[in-house]
Amino acid sequence: MMILVTYDVNTTDESGRRRLRRVAKICVNFGQRVQNSVFECSVDPAQYVEMKGLLRKEIDLKKDSLRFYRLGKNWQPRVEMMGKNETYDPDRDLLLI
Repeated sequence: MMILVTYDVNTTDESGRRRLRRVAKICVNFGQRVQNSVFECSVDPAQYVEMKGLLRKEIDLKKDSLRFYRLGKNWQPRVEMMGKNETYDPDRDLLLI
């Protein structure tokens, strides 16, 4: 299923900047960054639970926020893009050279 993850981490102090880096690293491990604080993640239900658990451990619930948009398996018709960013289809094989 496709999950869109967005976050806003308070970076007014060093601990916030550290949380921001950790949140981004977790998201990179599960998907692709499509904007600064937005990730598209193609995950199965177990990976989704794991990702949410890891992110929950990193954020400060009083200062930060996370949003998860569950787009499901048939997500392509629900996503429309305009502008310069090229993307990839996470449900297809990716060849790394």
